[in-house]
Amino acid sequence: MAMKEYRPGSAFTGVIGRTVEESSPAWPAPNRADDGAPNVLFIVLDDTGFAQLGCYGSPIATPNIDRLADNGIRYNNMHTTALCSPTRSCILTGRNHHSNAMACITEASTGFPGANGNIPHENGFLAEILRDEGYNTYAIGKWHLTPADQISAAGPYDRWPLGRGFERYYGFLGGETHQYYPELVYDNHQVEPPGGPDDGYHVTEDLVDKAVSFIADAKQVAPNKPFFMYFCPGAMHAPHHVRKEWSDKYRGRFDDGWDAYRQQAFDKQKELGIVPPDAELSRHDPDVQQWDELSADERKLYARMMEVFAGFLEHTDHHIGRLIDFLEQLGELDNTLIMLISDNGASSEGGPHGSINENFFFNNVPESLDVNLERIDDLGGPDTFNHYAWGWTWAGNTPFRRWKRETYRGGISDPFIVHWPARIAAKGEVRHQYTHAIDMVPTVLDVLGIEAPATIGGVTQSPIQGVSFAHTFDDGAAASSRNTQYFEMMGHRSLYHDGWRAVCPWPGPSFTESGGFFGDPISKERLTDLDANSWELYHIDQDFAENHDVADEHRDRLISMIGTWYVEAGKFDVLPVDGRGTARFAEERPQIAVDRISYTYYRGTQRVPTNAAPQLLNRPHSITVDVDVPSGGADGVLVAQGGTDGGFILLVQDGKPRWVHSYVALEFPTVVATEAIPEGRHEVRFEFEVTGEPDIANGRGTPGRGQMYIDGRLVGAAEVPITTPLSLGLTSGLGVGEAPGAPIFEGYQPPFEYGGVIHSVTIDVSGELIEDDEATLRRLMARQ
Repeated sequence: MAMKEYRPGSAFTGVIGRTVEESSPAWPAPNRADDGAPNVLFIVLDDTGFAQLGCYGSPIATPNIDRLADNGIRYNNMHTTALCSPTRSCILTGRNHHSNAMACITEASTGFPGANGNIPHENGFLAEILRDEGYNTYAIGKWHLTPADQISAAGPYDRWPLGRGFERYYGFLGGETHQYYPELVYDNHQVEPPGGPDDGYHVTEDLVDKAVSFIADAKQVAPNKPFFMYFCPGAMHAPHHVRKEWSDKYRGRFDDGWDAYRQQAFDKQKELGIVPPDAELSRHDPDVQQWDELSADERKLYARMMEVFAGFLEHTDHHIGRLIDFLEQLGELDNTLIMLISDNGASSEGGPHGSINENFFFNNVPESLDVNLERIDDLGGPDTFNHYAWGWTWAGNTPFRRWKRETYRGGISDPFIVHWPARIAAKGEVRHQYTHAIDMVPTVLDVLGIEAPATIGGVTQSPIQGVSFAHTFDDGAAASSRNTQYFEMMGHRSLYHDGWRAVCPWPGPSFTESGGFFGDPISKERLTDLDANSWELYHIDQDFAENHDVADEHRDRLISMIGTWYVEAGKFDVLPVDGRGTARFAEERPQIAVDRISYTYYRGTQRVPTNAAPQLLNRPHSITVDVDVPSGGADGVLVAQGGTDGGFILLVQDGKPRWVHSYVALEFPTVVATEAIPEGRHEVRFEFEVTGEPDIANGRGTPGRGQMYIDGRLVGAAEVPITTPLSLGLTSGLGVGEAPGAPIFEGYQPPFEYGGVIHSVTIDVSGELIEDDEATLRRLMARQ
């Protein structure tokens, strides 16, 4: 007799009598996917430009990604939002980024519906849909979709991966991480990486290992159960970290410079059919230096930066290949729908000269050629947080103009590959239809035969805003389903409509031409002027790379498109137009805990993410440690926050407390006690007193005076001439008793666990400091 099943929530279909003999059983049907349902794998690269993959014309070797392109289809008209988290929200929900409250990254959220960083539960994730359709669901790698103040152990966890439909997660919750010393989360808790750089560890390898193990765990038990995996390595986001055996493969390959790269890639794109035969290469960007006018030292440095990037990309491709090979080994590759995309164009966060520390950018700190040259051999290694120069950014987006954060095509047109041999007959073909990241979810649902649910978890769902492009899989001549799409990122706006693009660049077509970097607020008067005078118009169907502004010739069309932009802006919560850049990081935001001036932390707990930790920059503060020193003394970390990109640390060395502030790893103001902490229980206290004003525009935080106390007695002091103005970095949170990540300065070896007992650490930001008794200090010093 066949086993009876019934749909959970419906009436029992068996028979219930007085005895088992008189009854017949029936079971709630397990949540099974349809027979033969394909696996779904999204691979999301970071900051990878249109011309950086081999199959899109790049000279960088990406054989495994190229294999997907050769056995699948490539799109040359896929679009993103120009920034990482906003695009990722589109990829997973099928809604526009402002509809997802993701106008920008969560660290730069603002108090408006389209920008607060809280993706509504009304906008269900693909993982939530497919989980309820019988899929296993896995997220691996970069997340960056949880409000910045909600990624601590205090939660809430409803916007962590496991709260948005993923059954398993391994990766990092923030926007970037140190590739050798990552801050990792396993499901809903922090874990330490299984090795360090001395062990050959790299986070990309670790992520692929976990991806393989997650799939294998389920397939060995239920081989017919499909999976959805969202696989997001930290590559190619800064820091560009890779071991020298990978970067050294490219020695000398970029010595001809970025213009030569562009021409080579452009020629290859035409050969591959990635760009139309009549396409024109965009102009030399006014913000990019002329390669031939650079000094020999500059060319050497910039070429090496690109060699490191290229090695990093080939390394990433190699490990993506391991995942593809594993699927093939399982016999699952042909029936896995793979979509590979980049979240935005190549990144300009390295500035005009490149950087050994990307945190310079976030703090408005200018680069130094001399400093960078001194560290050239360290590029790609664990002691840097490196990024390449603008010239390579521009070249990486060939044939387009501009880059990430801007809504010219260089920021929003990205490589996109679809691979599914069991369903797509085409091999190696190029598709030209207009598509956007919001179209990925409805396409998956379309080919799986799944209707978007009316509710998820009892929450009524909003309409999906994307449209399916599944009809293009087998018909390269099919019409695009999408005719209109708005764009806005940090005040930079554009609109696509029926083969035309209107663009209103902010602050201008380039920083050189606008007379400044982006970041200023847009006043009412300025916005009116921009709308009247600064919109450009391009006929994309005839001008692939936006070279010919035809606004004057088609004024009526432009005015209509500006009006359409505002209609779309009203429809999708885009307003207000906010042109601020790094200034958004300083915006006051609600916190999970009530606002307070005193924070107490304990040893043995999870590190507190940067955005949930006390904000110490540019304000007086104190750090008080209740410590028990064992017989014979003890050394180690008392409290620390940061890594190789910046931070602070209070530690004990030779029995003496020492405070070190890493000003973006360039300068290290230090305060050291003149005596050791006695044995037994004592109070160690460090105070920072502000003595001047910050100069944030020029990358300098408040100067101050640092003072060290033991049991309320002054035992050391020093002037602190410079501090970090805006960001200690986003990669290493605040922890007590050890500092397991990348070292904040060279004077200790992580994790440098404290050998005594730490009862508590209290950080006070009230500004109430012990009276500065300089006379006492002078007497103290005189006795030494």
